Amino acid sequence: MTAEPETTESGLASLRCWCCGAEFAGVSLVHLGARPEVTICLDCARFLHRRALARRDEHRWTPMGAVRGGVQRVRDWVIENGWHQRGPLGAFLRRIDRFLP
Repeated sequence: MTAEPETTESGLASLRCWCCGAEFAGVSLVHLGARPEVTICLDCARFLHRRALARRDEHRWTPMGAVRGGVQRVRDWVIENGWHQRGPLGAFLRRIDRFLP
């Protein structure tokens, strides 16, 4: 299966993220090295990076891994309670999430 770029009304090619399925311009996607037809958007790439680090932390304890685990537990609690969708508080939480490990 190959990813065929679709031409939008503006004439720019757009591709779909293989993770979330949303369409993006080619410059907003990451291509996997061995599989260049696979494209991932930057937000999904960040998510996958966090998942990969969590998997590595499961196999070996490190101080930074403990910090990442604590941040992930707080992140899960915030999402479980829906705080990330509450007006200005939610906007603030989503913004600082970009800078957390």
